Amino acid sequence: MPLVRISVYESMAAERRQAIAASIYDAMRATIGIPENDRFIVLSAHPQEELIVDRSFMRVHRTDDFVLIHVTLRRGRSVETKQSFYKEVARLLQERAKIDPDNVMIVLTENELADWSFGRGEAQYILNPPVPQPAKESR
Repeated sequence: MPLVRISVYESMAAERRQAIAASIYDAMRATIGIPENDRFIVLSAHPQEELIVDRSFMRVHRTDDFVLIHVTLRRGRSVETKQSFYKEVARLLQERAKIDPDNVMIVLTENELADWSFGRGEAQYILNPPVPQPAKESR
């Protein structure tokens, strides 16, 4: 049930943007145990003056290939699982979209089941609680 928001510069080609979205979805499936078809992604492309990024904060070298990934997801994953997710995203973005890992920033925001409504004005996870699934462990 994660909601993913991706911000890139508008100069990035559409094919690379699509590869980024697919890579993040695949990384979530592989590392944080989201179900198949749980794909809700907002990808926004910004002009330079609207995506303001320090090019060297935390001694990381950022370029116009910068990708900001903000994932809102249910609370409860371990630090190790989150680290595995970060590494898999960086690996897949480098492999599929030719994005250097220095250009990948990820922010996770956690919440509870009551914080989600998928339509009809209902909190589906409260009305019909999901059957607990064993979490996938990192590779």
